[in-house]
Amino acid sequence: MRALTLCVLTSLAIGPAAGPAAAAPVTQPQPARAETAGHGHGNGNGNGNGHGHGGDGRLMERLDRGVVAVRSGEKEVLVSWRLLGLDPQGIGFDVERSTDGGPYRKLNRRVLTKGTNYVDTTADLGRTNRYRVRPVLDRRPQPPSRPFTLTAGHATEPAVRVPLREGGRIKFVWVGDLDGDGAYDYVLDRQTAPQKLEAYRSDGRFLWEVDLGPNSVNQNNIEGGSATVDVGHNDGVTVYDLDGDGRAEVAVRVADGVTFGDGSKHTETDDVRQSIAILDGRTGAPRATAPVPGDYLADGPMYARFGVGYLDGKTPSLVAYMKNRIGNGGFNLMYTAWTFDGRALNQQWKFLRGDQDLPDGHNTRIVDVDGDGKDEVGEIGFVLNGDGTLRYSLAPHGIIHGDRWFIADIDPARPGLEGYGIQQDHPGGLLDYYYDAATGAMIWQHRTTEPGADAGRGMVADIDPRFPGMEVWSINGEVNYEQGRPTGLYNAATNRLAEPDTSKQPWPHMGVWWDGDPLRELFNSDPFPERRDARIEKWDPANPTPPATLPRVVTTSEYGAVTALGNSVYPHLIGDILGDWREEVVLTNATYDELIIFTTDRPTDTRLYTLAHNPAYRNGLTLKGYLQSGNVDYFLGHGMTTPSRPNIRYAGR
Repeated sequence: MRALTLCVLTSLAIGPAAGPAAAAPVTQPQPARAETAGHGHGNGNGNGNGHGHGGDGRLMERLDRGVVAVRSGEKEVLVSWRLLGLDPQGIGFDVERSTDGGPYRKLNRRVLTKGTNYVDTTADLGRTNRYRVRPVLDRRPQPPSRPFTLTAGHATEPAVRVPLREGGRIKFVWVGDLDGDGAYDYVLDRQTAPQKLEAYRSDGRFLWEVDLGPNSVNQNNIEGGSATVDVGHNDGVTVYDLDGDGRAEVAVRVADGVTFGDGSKHTETDDVRQSIAILDGRTGAPRATAPVPGDYLADGPMYARFGVGYLDGKTPSLVAYMKNRIGNGGFNLMYTAWTFDGRALNQQWKFLRGDQDLPDGHNTRIVDVDGDGKDEVGEIGFVLNGDGTLRYSLAPHGIIHGDRWFIADIDPARPGLEGYGIQQDHPGGLLDYYYDAATGAMIWQHRTTEPGADAGRGMVADIDPRFPGMEVWSINGEVNYEQGRPTGLYNAATNRLAEPDTSKQPWPHMGVWWDGDPLRELFNSDPFPERRDARIEKWDPANPTPPATLPRVVTTSEYGAVTALGNSVYPHLIGDILGDWREEVVLTNATYDELIIFTTDRPTDTRLYTLAHNPAYRNGLTLKGYLQSGNVDYFLGHGMTTPSRPNIRYAGR
């Protein structure tokens, strides 16, 4: 079904150019010659109306074009927009500009059929310019997208700024189309006492607030209040269109004393009992609630991690990881899955770990590991099938607890997906491991005979074009530059060092596709609070350096941005939420009254459908825990082939 042509993609020149997004010569991913699923046609917002595989695919968001424009130089503006998952293969685009409210004029001479971005060098940047794109099908222009406004005299910066109300520190930002207009809106926490949730439209217009009440005041990261969210690896919130009506809901774990966005209050019989609430994304009013199962009620309230997956391959389910402590010792662990039909929240299944040897960590992955179209639910040491039964445990391979793990198409030459994880304080000297994601079969492990095997951080990404597939790397020891010892940059497929000097590698934190080639750039922030200095970096195989000294692409503090909570190592979110397939980094300003959304200012000819229409990637955007990089379910890297059209259909009208 997927006869794809192998291609080689080269790095792009950075400098701006006139006309269509210009760059050094690049070979695009080659079109698939085999038939792909679905048929799509543009409409007023450029949304496709097709259905993958005869309409039996996953019901996903009907996104607009996500047009964004940033001033990329003294005279240049980069305009970028989404290629949607169901866009026809031959679709092209025209870019149009209106100056100071005047008529729209087409900027490109020929229809744009390569990268979905364009460099405008003819604008009067002392005036207000509005940009929109118009799909072109079979030489026939279609209705245009919604415009993006670049204000007069706008700063030269790779960022979009979204105003917020004044308030306390923010840890996480979630995205979802709350109002059904095709643009991503924002939900965020306020780490005050009591805590709050706030929702904003895509342009920053305030929608609603939820007060999490007196049971959110205790913010201990292991045994906090019954309504506390976003501490440690426990979020208890996610955003997604769960009932397929075209508007996203907000799922939140609640307890006694929570005040919803419409002013109504949630009550329980005591401060220990909890419920899951599904909130209307436009108003914050509860649409449905259901009690958290009481299996472990005697040990107190349960913290939660929430995410979304398609356990039946067609409709989304809310997946809840919930945990509490048994006295001062071990932990109870319960997984539940839920469906919301627009009226009621119904439990699909419940899984209790009990005394089974099933190691967990600090984040969850919900992804189709076996290619049958249905998602599985993964922890660092075990995987559940979509029906809540145990698929496999990695405990027989010596896996215990670790902070970081990933599932991706790490080796494109090997069928299916692979997993990579690290181990904390392992008594057998195990540092990291690589395995088959469908079966749990171990492929390789790295161990040390030195005292204290403690891989505190690890990462997987394609950062070296000389080797097939992705690279993996970790550090051994304390999570800082001075004491953490690099363990070496390995090519995962060959299990060989990509860089012989093991003291030289990137810092293993988070990835971000930014500059336009398919290699991944890296988001980094110094582990010492007084030296955070968050930035986007790029590994250069020809000039390898120790972790602290990689070349910088963007330094976020130059634009007034701070990391989550004002001083953590994390962003609020990294994801493809605007423009073409490349990722945005969401931070705030130091007073927490503005989102600063870093979006690329680099042109590219590489053309890929928006990552938000890739099933594995979109699931990943719903998950938090210890925030870690998401991945698509195909190989996105050097030498990639064009991904097949996703098996999806669009929700709503």
